[in-house]
Amino acid sequence: MATYSQKDIAIIAECGLRMAEILRDVAKRAVPGATTAELDQCAEKAIRDAGGVPSFLHYRGAVGLTPFPSSLCISINNEVVHGPAYPVRSLKNGDIVGLDIGMRYPAKSGFCTDTAVTVVVGDGAPEALRLVNVTKEALARGVAAVSAGCKVRTIGKAVETYVKEQGFSVVREFVGHGVGQHVHEAPEVPNFASRGEEGNVVLPVGSVIAIEPMVNAGRSEIDILEDGWTVVTLDGSLSAHFEQTIVVTKDGPKILTPFL
Repeated sequence: MATYSQKDIAIIAECGLRMAEILRDVAKRAVPGATTAELDQCAEKAIRDAGGVPSFLHYRGAVGLTPFPSSLCISINNEVVHGPAYPVRSLKNGDIVGLDIGMRYPAKSGFCTDTAVTVVVGDGAPEALRLVNVTKEALARGVAAVSAGCKVRTIGKAVETYVKEQGFSVVREFVGHGVGQHVHEAPEVPNFASRGEEGNVVLPVGSVIAIEPMVNAGRSEIDILEDGWTVVTLDGSLSAHFEQTIVVTKDGPKILTPFL
């Protein structure tokens, strides 16, 4: 697991501020009739105009996967994460849409941040709105659980305990992660109180992680579509996703992607 110097963290923080501004703008554009292509093109232009490069575009992920085709992950309704912008889809009133975005800044030799928000398009059903709000709060509780020297499982326990109390479930196959020099780094950051090796990892001062609850309205099980990227709920229930990049300081967590 990498730890970063104050000089490095200052650059990561600048990246995060720019990323948060871009995500807020993209989220405002998620209205009925907007297309996934329009949102993706807006995100890519804003990232490049800010002096960065999209860290998801052409990302290969697992060996053998087709490179990811867009700068923005756009996951709609029962899609959990990693929905590509293409083929193009139009947003409808009542949809809930996860917008996940990453940037490397400065473009040639910088650092990465990763952040996501789920928004309701137009007028949402009460249960959809509740799911979004619970997932947002689960993220806040996960961040608040961080302290210098804490174990990773502390984060997951805070997230999962709250989500279960609300009658929802957390996805277990996909987790948060370290971030900084690369899009995905050690450690894994599960959204449940893992008793495995990953749960025992201790977070020192200077570690940078992305905490990202993925919460399903129904069961926790997921499937992956034929495109190899789009993760969906196995039971067809709605799913929501929020994510922040944070740095561990001696005084606790500091959010580097303050979009909320």
